[in-house]
Amino acid sequence: MTTPRDLLIVTMDTAPDRPVEQGELSLALAGAELIDLLAAGAVGLDGDRIVPGPRPEPADRLLGEAADALVREAPHESVEDWLWRRGRGLAEAYRAALEADGDLVRERRRGISFQAGRLAPADTPARRRATDRWSADEPVLALLAEALGVRGKPAEDAPDVADDAVATVLAAVNDAVVELGSVRQRRAIEDAAFDNIWRGSGG
Repeated sequence: MTTPRDLLIVTMDTAPDRPVEQGELSLALAGAELIDLLAAGAVGLDGDRIVPGPRPEPADRLLGEAADALVREAPHESVEDWLWRRGRGLAEAYRAALEADGDLVRERRRGISFQAGRLAPADTPARRRATDRWSADEPVLALLAEALGVRGKPAEDAPDVADDAVATVLAAVNDAVVELGSVRQRRAIEDAAFDNIWRGSGG
């Protein structure tokens, strides 16, 4: 398993009735991929620039795709640019991968007939591993989840990250999530104002 897969399971397990916005989740998953690539020695950071190392051969298909997507020519891509580029549609890609692997299943709804409901984590080794990391307050997973508004402990108890490169990625994830939330809020206000004007004009 990988940090992105663990993060997706944790967000679905922790707040099943308050799902995380897909855009924000995609940004955090892209950050989680980058952190795993850092841990594997596949990339390094020069300031906020991602400098690829040797091409890794990760067992995880999506992490392999992330490694293949790295910009290998100078000037190298910034962490922020990576999050927005790699993050596009990433939540759905991970959801589909976990469902294909049996780590996510459709809940059955009782009624006149059994109907497929929402996706939920299955009782698998993958879920237990993610739960163990979450229960242990593993810093990277805890701080990624906190950026998404999913907290297992109060914010003041958030663990510290000693690795500067990992801390840089986590800060970029937090900034990107805040930015996306602000854009969404601004659009909602603009849409509401337009609706008021439309109704006021009798349209």
